[in-house]
Amino acid sequence: MGGRPAAAARSERGRRRLDDRTVLNGIVWKFRTGTAWRDVPERYGSWAMLHTRFRRWAKDGTFERMFRAAQARARVRSGPGAGAAH
Repeated sequence: MGGRPAAAARSERGRRRLDDRTVLNGIVWKFRTGTAWRDVPERYGSWAMLHTRFRRWAKDGTFERMFRAAQARARVRSGPGAGAAH
C-alpha cells in the first residue's frame, strides 16, 4: 500500500486519492457482510473504486504482503517460543 500521505496524493484525474485504510475497511466490510460491491456504503468510496483497488491489490501481491506483516507483528507480540509445542 502506498507510502504517500493521503492529503497530498492525487489520482490521474486530479481527484483526491482515498486513503488505503478507508479502502481496506470498505473491502473488509463487503466481504464480512457478503453484499454486492454496489451496496458498499459510500463512506468507503465509490463501489467501482473499491473493486478496482481490490483487484489491483490482489494481483500485485498487496494482500499477501499485508498478511505476512500481520503475521510477523503477531509473532513479535506473542514473544519468543510462542506457539511452540511443549
